[in-house]
Amino acid sequence: MSRVAYVNGRFLPLSAAMVLAEDRGFQFADGVYEVIYVKGGRLIDAELHLARLNRSLAAIRISPPMSQAALLCLMAELIRRNRLPDGLLYLQITRGAAPREHAFPRPLPKPTVVMTMRRAPAFPKDLNAWAAAAITYPDQRWARCDIKTVGLLPNVLAKQAARERGAQEAILIDANGMVTEGASSTVWIADAAGRLCTRTLDHAVLPGCTREAVAALLARQGIAWTERAFSLAELQQAREVFLTSATSFVRPITAIDENPVGNGQVGELTRKVFDVFARHVAEQTTDTPAGTAA
Repeated sequence: MSRVAYVNGRFLPLSAAMVLAEDRGFQFADGVYEVIYVKGGRLIDAELHLARLNRSLAAIRISPPMSQAALLCLMAELIRRNRLPDGLLYLQITRGAAPREHAFPRPLPKPTVVMTMRRAPAFPKDLNAWAAAAITYPDQRWARCDIKTVGLLPNVLAKQAARERGAQEAILIDANGMVTEGASSTVWIADAAGRLCTRTLDHAVLPGCTREAVAALLARQGIAWTERAFSLAELQQAREVFLTSATSFVRPITAIDENPVGNGQVGELTRKVFDVFARHVAEQTTDTPAGTAA
């Protein structure tokens, strides 16, 4: 079965899905996006993703093109048409198409809305097999990384560098030698003393939806963690490192720059966090209408 996309009010075969050449997303990366994991036909943590989408739209002054209820209905229909019980739903919203000029066009065009789906591996069951390697890489992104913009060239280059070195993620290091985040993930460490932490939210990092979900789950489980900046040296000395994102879920990192993290095995704290998050995902796939926010 061919994949189906949604573009500006129409469901189309992916091969026929197109936007105008002067769309500002293409010309200027003038747009934002979200990625939502779909399991068993259900949108995982959709309310967190849609809240972040609204923050991103507000930050770059694009009015929401439709209500949240209408958007959820379209997502449900896209899931149904693609028949993908496990997959990733991508949503991009740009300022729309207009003659090329840097300033906002007048009058403002209608925003462009594009949604696509693709297959994703089933939620991991074997945490040892899910463990990955990472590299460190200079953070060369712009100053508003808290906005989930479609302008991802520095992330692309970091991911390519990781691939060329046989790793799955690039952990970004700023000019002061501090860890910001992964090229497409939030970075967590259990430091040399075994304390779990992740970087404080600011303009240098994206407020990850899986990060937010995990943080709430840790609080409910009574698992202590802190928000604070940490350095490359602390990353290298950490007992455990793991990533969170809509595509990584909770992913152990057992090697960084070809050096083992801790003893090179998945740590017990990482296992505990993964198990808590796995239950959270499972709870959202029961007693919830398909394609809705759980």
